[in-house]
Amino acid sequence: LAAAAAVAQGSLPEREPHPGAFLAFEALMAAFAVPDVWPAIFVRFEAGLLEDLGFGLDLSRCAVTGTMDDLVWVSPRTGRAVSREAGEPYADKLLVLPPFMLGAQAGLGEGDVGAGLALTGHFLEQFVFHPQNRPIPPARVWMIDKLGEAGRL
Repeated sequence: LAAAAAVAQGSLPEREPHPGAFLAFEALMAAFAVPDVWPAIFVRFEAGLLEDLGFGLDLSRCAVTGTMDDLVWVSPRTGRAVSREAGEPYADKLLVLPPFMLGAQAGLGEGDVGAGLALTGHFLEQFVFHPQNRPIPPARVWMIDKLGEAGRL
């Protein structure tokens, strides 16, 4: 809860209404009751904040080929999805796109939450916190450390 509040407080402009962010925060709080799921919901919450702030990820189709199949990476520069075939030569430079971010039907695999947090963290840092000359909130870093210690990433 502290991590979500810190990310929201640090990223949302003061006194500017963001009803989508409010509803997403409510949904995240309800998800805390389901221990196996809430970390993935947290990732989706952060992706929603990015969207609400105008920095949404485009995960609808491959930025290179236009295909909607086999999307496994995201460009760290543009936030657009990249297919396995198109991104293979650049795999070391691309961010991993966990399948659960494409739809709830994909389920959660090992490492998906960690990849999702790395993905949203990259764009939060690049587009939200770095321009304000501020670091990612320490509460978020602490949460990731604790999830890692618990083997939940």
